[in-house]
Amino acid sequence: MMSQSVVELPSALPAAIFLLPLLAGCVVLAGKSFGSGFSRWTAVLISGAMTVIALVMAWQVLGGAVLVTWGNELRVDGLSALMAVIVSGLGFLAAVYSIRYMEHTDVQSRRGIVAPGRRIDLFYALLLWCLGTMVWGSVTNNIIMLWMAVEATTLTSGLLVAFFWDRRALEAGYKYMMLLTVGITFALFGCVVVYAAAAAMGGLTGREALLMSEVRGVAGMIPAGTALIAVSMLIIGFGTKAGLAPFHPWLPDAHAEAPTPVSVLLSGVMIKVALYAMARTVGIFFPTLPVITLFAVALGAFSMLLGVILALAQDDLKRLLAYHSVSQMGYVLAGVGLGTYLGVYGGLFHLLNHALFKALLFMSAGAVIHATGARRVSELGGLARKMPLTCLAFLVGGLSIAGFPPFNGFMSKLTVYLALASAGMWWAVAAAILASVLTMVAILRKAYLVFWAAPAGDAARWESVREVPATMWIPMMVLAALCLLFGVAPGVGYGLLHQASMVLANVGG
Repeated sequence: MMSQSVVELPSALPAAIFLLPLLAGCVVLAGKSFGSGFSRWTAVLISGAMTVIALVMAWQVLGGAVLVTWGNELRVDGLSALMAVIVSGLGFLAAVYSIRYMEHTDVQSRRGIVAPGRRIDLFYALLLWCLGTMVWGSVTNNIIMLWMAVEATTLTSGLLVAFFWDRRALEAGYKYMMLLTVGITFALFGCVVVYAAAAAMGGLTGREALLMSEVRGVAGMIPAGTALIAVSMLIIGFGTKAGLAPFHPWLPDAHAEAPTPVSVLLSGVMIKVALYAMARTVGIFFPTLPVITLFAVALGAFSMLLGVILALAQDDLKRLLAYHSVSQMGYVLAGVGLGTYLGVYGGLFHLLNHALFKALLFMSAGAVIHATGARRVSELGGLARKMPLTCLAFLVGGLSIAGFPPFNGFMSKLTVYLALASAGMWWAVAAAILASVLTMVAILRKAYLVFWAAPAGDAARWESVREVPATMWIPMMVLAALCLLFGVAPGVGYGLLHQASMVLANVGG
């Protein structure tokens, strides 16, 4: 493929999209006297504004522009625009979902500090800061600032994981912060090695060596041994944050114990931001270190199989979905790790699709928990008639993650299969198909037990169960519609996915 010419366009939008939620979070904390309504609607409006900005940036990128700010410190190309749209869009839906979910006075029947009025402002401030730091990581061009943004997401999301403030939440939050901080330290070392090597051996000045767009051009001058040391550290560091096996032990507890809107963001976007950071940094060396491909695909296949095997044994709805995140991120890594256009396209397409159907599944599980106060599959049953919209949403999400046509998971998984087959990696194709079959068994069996099987124990306790409020089921229906849209008409997202793939396949700007 020929290199695509791009036009660097100075723009304030890359700065506005992450500074806006960071400042709004401060305003929410300072405006406690306005009541909880102020904080929740501020979060909805700001996340909505972020989505609009992200779509405008994506439109400009589709027109052939690369948006730059602050002397190329912030840079939005196709890949950055894709991530900004995913983070902002899901952040908006999660904020809407939170309106009624966080009002529930007995969320998940927790006995700790659930969400009294004096703490709800803190929740929305942290939510905004979490969105801001994730988008910051998506638009920065500075390799050290990228690491700082990813670490900042750990700090903000760690407090959200522990938000319920009971024993389970505090334990999950501590484990989350400790393991991710230790893991991400490796990524810092990797970033420093890349910077030092680019400055010493690539002939770049100190500032230029920090800019990933510049380092990519001199990657071939960095000795293979030095590059492999950096790549190893980056994979361990960002792979830990992305929840890839075997670096995943924090993920099930964090996803399970966090408030459901936070679980949506953790699984839907945060682990994607970490994988984005890995792709941005490790992808610098794709053309010069072919060995990366074999390792990335092998690690992806291992993550696919281990995650789904562990999911098969889960009785807790949220832990079940958490382990599926480990498995599905393996597909993304395997595709992107190939470094070919088809592989990168398939990996990024699955990243987008996973964000949609996993957010849908977590919202559906949260709706069940909100309505029943129970989260164990063995305690539930017969909810289809009581909660038809939630049942439909969970079924669409389940069919999507299992790779059933005509839903979006089928199209992106098929693309990954074809890319692996084109590279001659039939063993990886077999592993991916096996993982998909096991995913179907795990998720659809649990769906049957929760929604159609006879309730365990006293069925009378579910007589009062009703469908969740509109602010909860509307985001679920939007996500379900998108899962169907990207399955029936996958070309809808082609333009932006193509631009993003050109970047990582080393044929973009």
